[in-house]
Amino acid sequence: MLEAFLASSDKEWITGTAVIDGQSFENVGFTLKGNSSLEGITADTDPATLPWRIRLDKNVEGQSLDGAADIVVRDSTTASALNEAVALDMLANAGLASQLSSPASLTVNGGAPQLRLILEFLDTAWMTSVFSADGTLFKAEAGGDYSYRGDAAEDYDGVFDVEGGEENYAPLAAFLKFVNEADDSAFASELSQHLDVDAFARYLAFEDLIGNFDDIDGPGNNSYLYYGPDAGTMTVVAWDHNMAFGVGPGGGGQGGGRGPGGMGGTQDGQRGAPPAGAMPGGAMPDGSAPDGAAAPSDAGGAAPAAGAQGAGQAAGQGGAGRGGGMGGKNILATRFAADSTFSQLVTEQAATLRTDLVDTGAAKAIVEARAKVLTDTASALISADDVQSDADAILAALDGTSSSASAGQPGGAGTGAGVGTGASDGGS
Repeated sequence: MLEAFLASSDKEWITGTAVIDGQSFENVGFTLKGNSSLEGITADTDPATLPWRIRLDKNVEGQSLDGAADIVVRDSTTASALNEAVALDMLANAGLASQLSSPASLTVNGGAPQLRLILEFLDTAWMTSVFSADGTLFKAEAGGDYSYRGDAAEDYDGVFDVEGGEENYAPLAAFLKFVNEADDSAFASELSQHLDVDAFARYLAFEDLIGNFDDIDGPGNNSYLYYGPDAGTMTVVAWDHNMAFGVGPGGGGQGGGRGPGGMGGTQDGQRGAPPAGAMPGGAMPDGSAPDGAAAPSDAGGAAPAAGAQGAGQAAGQGGAGRGGGMGGKNILATRFAADSTFSQLVTEQAATLRTDLVDTGAAKAIVEARAKVLTDTASALISADDVQSDADAILAALDGTSSSASAGQPGGAGTGAGVGTGASDGGS
């Protein structure tokens, strides 16, 4: 599999056995999952450190673990992967579509165990549980963008894929045509007919709050689009939070490095074993929904809290992790930020999220709960000091006291169960 990928970049499926919490599954499908996370791998790379997609039902119809059949093993930029796990729980707490996740001990072919984060794959099953079975879920590919390329499905080869629902590109083409071709007046007055505007404003404010520059407006347009046929609108679905809370692709955190002062550092300042992750919708470590989390409606997302009045940062003036504000290369985010009414919505959502998640202590409770799981159950894989260091860095980012935040650097916070996979012949 590795040789095939290195030769052609093809991500071939292989077949093996997965053992999860002692339960064995045969004829399971395994494939590489990711893009930039696969850079630098070799034929000798430890497979327990790779980003994987694991499909229990790839070759055996209906095979699953408690209904979960499609699992992603994430690529993490920190030793604990706390930053992504916390981001997903906060995302659900904010009333936005998220994914369930869990830390796991991963071994491949009897090798050394690695601490990884697993999530659910965003597909028809996920879409049905979070939105509606009648919708369509589009994935923005890393090399694509939100440009309008035509009305035919083949116009979007390599740009968008249908991951859930009917293979129908007409709603996507109509949406992208409007976003790209509507004049400013029509964009302002008619966008709500094409997009869940409140959910998008909340999404942008949330990504700023957690210092994630690698969002819809970052490299690769990390996002999905859900089309709800009842509302007739698109909802932007967040994906890929392994750089949340200011963590860069090299692992440097808010403290500016991988040592004790920065996320992901080990006691000797060296990088821990590369984790990764993914499995099924934004729950707390014990599988329950975070307090106050609201399942998205058909249109997705949550309405703004009543009484939010524009405190916090103004949109476009440097939210957390954007290094200069909203509006980069993604045309939807750029046009949204350029409209004063929409940018005010982001400002209001930023104030609401900071109140609801940070000021109330909800985010701190999520960090502590996630950290406790690791310190209680994963001491053989990561030290308590390293877990605490990563937890402290997240809280510092949210409080705006990390070094990168105070210096105004990208990645600062805004002001205002184990799984053992044994691939016998051996899913970002």
